[in-house]
This record gives sequence, structure tokens and C-alpha cells, in this order.
Amino acid sequence: MGMALYSLLLVVGLAVCSPWWLARMVRYRAGMGQRLGRVPAELRAAVVGRQVVWIHAVSVGEVLAASRLVTELEVALGAGWMVVVSTTTATGQALAKERFGAERVFFYPLDFAWAVRGYLRALQPKLLVLMESELWPRMLVECGRTRVPVAVVNARVSDRSYARGMRVRAVWGNVLRMVGLFLAQSEEDARRLVAMGARVDAVRAIGNLKYDVRAAKASRVAELIKQVAAGRPIVVAGSTVDSINDKCLSEDEMVIQAWEGQVRREKGVLLVIAPRHPERFGEIEAVAMEFYLVKASDWGDENGGNPPFAKYAKDGAPGSEDGGPSRLEILLLDTIGDLAAVYGVADVAFIGGSLVRRGGHNPLEPAQFGVPVVMGPSYENFRDMVGKMIAEDGIRIVQDKDELEATLVELLTDREAAQAMGERGRLVFEQQQGATRRAVEALVGMVRDEGRR
Repeated sequence: MGMALYSLLLVVGLAVCSPWWLARMVRYRAGMGQRLGRVPAELRAAVVGRQVVWIHAVSVGEVLAASRLVTELEVALGAGWMVVVSTTTATGQALAKERFGAERVFFYPLDFAWAVRGYLRALQPKLLVLMESELWPRMLVECGRTRVPVAVVNARVSDRSYARGMRVRAVWGNVLRMVGLFLAQSEEDARRLVAMGARVDAVRAIGNLKYDVRAAKASRVAELIKQVAAGRPIVVAGSTVDSINDKCLSEDEMVIQAWEGQVRREKGVLLVIAPRHPERFGEIEAVAMEFYLVKASDWGDENGGNPPFAKYAKDGAPGSEDGGPSRLEILLLDTIGDLAAVYGVADVAFIGGSLVRRGGHNPLEPAQFGVPVVMGPSYENFRDMVGKMIAEDGIRIVQDKDELEATLVELLTDREAAQAMGERGRLVFEQQQGATRRAVEALVGMVRDEGRR
């Protein structure tokens, strides 16, 4: 009865919010058939004769966190097992196909009975693993009905989710109790899960899988950026986001304003901007139209895979007199999956979603390279991680664009101090590793226990 009401409310919600949902469907139009329950033929063929573990990773960040988990879990389970991966976003889908192979990657179904049941029948998974916090009631109910155990890996509870969860604890607690195992990022996340209604014996704190993520050592785009910079300092602003309302600047505008003064004029810095959402690429071009901007996607096959250096000679632009690569001012990173490696060529990295109150993004991607990291005051989504870096003086927190500018100037001037700060951040990254191994052990144990029942 409860799920019937949930499904009815879901349909009503879709109808009432139809203009908003139509806009969302345009964004998520890729794979719509799969989202409605059509299982790809390639996926059906790939799982024939295999025992399946299904991992769901919403977008790029979760796919990156799951990368080692997928590989190590298959090794631990042995012959005859296969891990398949679903995503929600198209960008996550593209990266997952690149990392794991297209035949095992698909879009997560909408939370309706017919869509969910189609995948459960086709895959017959021995375990469903949800990355971080993606809980959908219908999926959990159908897994319970078909005796598919569910685990949440890298589980976290943001301040906003915790406040909401506690307000509806009587209902949400029932959902949490459908999950067989939560592997939480921190003790605080574990405490919050239990407070919201999860079973005490189903929650463990094992650490953050993102400490185990290492960027690819080789990246063509990263190497080309280094080549284009031609010895100039590089600042990478990653996962930047839009403004929260029309009266505020977007994060990209704040970053550009922090860069365009002393950082640009006196330090000659090449600014690399990687917006969080691909649909904002055009917006960044418009914001930066007075500067010489090139898109990374321009470095395609028509140029032999090389940056078109001749294009970088622009009248009035700072740089060499011979029209060389130092003329370029802003590089728009509009390719998918390259940001983690691009951080490796940065002199300073700014982590977006933090000057605008969005909870921040992962500071470990640049920290693993020993790159000094700067964030704004909004880092609630990575509180434990950032807290460890702050404790070791391995990150700098700024309050606004003016402080961001001053900090960039400081770090680009005192290179010895900047490198020392970056090294302290890297040591935090190194010291916190091991969560993937602990997650694999727990998940394999869960599968084996289920098989003995």
C-alpha cells in the first residue's frame, strides 16, 4: 500500500512539475529507453552465464570513486563473476564506458516498478551496490522482494540531507532499514545514518574511496596544456558552478575576476576552467569573451590532435612576439574525464562549488599530485576530507573572490611555501588510503553470506 502511494505521488509529481521535468528530460534524453526499463541487448549478452554485481554510480565523481572498486571486486570474486555499472548522467555514462567498457554500462532506471523489474529480471544480481547516497524506495522494495541484498558504499550524509532526513525520520528510517550494509566515509556519517534510522549493525565507517582514486598518469590534453603554457604558471579551476540566483556572480565569473588583475598581468598565468556541468560551456565562452579563450575540444583530429598554435596570435594579448603559444589566456576544458589528470600540470588548483554554496567538490584530485589546493567556505559535502587537510595545513580556505585573488598571488609568488603546502596535502591523501580494500572485503563477505543462506 505504501509503495502504491509512493508510485502515485511520483506520477503526480511528474505531472505537476511537468515543465521542470521536460527541461530535465532534455538534459537526460540520452538513454531514455534504458531509463524506462529497456535493457540493452549488449548488456543482456554480456551477463549470460555470469553471476552479477550491479554498481550504481550517479555521475563522474561516483564513477571515479568506483573505478578501483570495480576492478578489485571482480578480482576478489573470481572467475564467473561480472560487475556491471549504471549511471544517471550522460557525462558519467561516457566516463564509465571509457573506464569499464560499453557492454557493461547502462543508464539507471527511473524508480517505477516496470523499469526496475526489467533490470532485476535481466541481470539477476547477487548484490546491488549504490555509491554514496542514491537511495530510491521502489528499487529497494523490489530488491527486497527478489532477495537481492543492497549495500551503500562511500555513504555520506550532507548537512542538508541530515536535516531533511531527521524531519521525516519516521518514513525515511523505513527506507534506510531496507539497506543491508552502509559503508560510511566517516564516523560522523555513520552516526548520522543511525540517527536517521539505519540499523546500528548495518553501518560501518571504513573511510573514503576517493582517497584511493589516482588519476591516469598519461593524458593528451594535460600534456598539450603544459605545452601551450610554455613555462607560464597554470591555475586550474575545476568543477565550477553557476550562481545561486540572478543577483550573484557565477563561480566562473568570480574566478575570472580574481585572475584578470595581478595574477594575469604580472604572473602571466594561463587559466584553465572546467565547469561542473557541460551545458554551461557556452556560458563560459560568453563570460570570457574579452580574453583569448580556446576550447580543449578544438584540439581534435582536424589538427592532428595538436593545439593549433597559429591561432593563438591575438593582437594585444600578452605573450611572445612571435605568436607562440603563450598568447593563450584561458583554456576551457570542455572534454570529459580529463580534469583529474589536468590537475597534475597545475601550479595552483581551485576547487569549485565552494565560493557558491553548493557544498564543494573533491580536493583530493589535485592533492594527490602535491598541487596546492584552494577552496571557498562551502565544503560541507567533503567536511571530513577538508578537515583533515586543514589540520595539516594542506589546503587554503578563502571567503570571497578578493581573498582568492590575494591567495593566488601569494602562492604563485612564494613557490617554496606553495610546494610545501601541496606536499602536506599529498601526505593527507596518502595516509588515508585503504577504503577500497576494506569495501571489497565487506562486499565479498556479504555475497558469500548470502550464497550460504
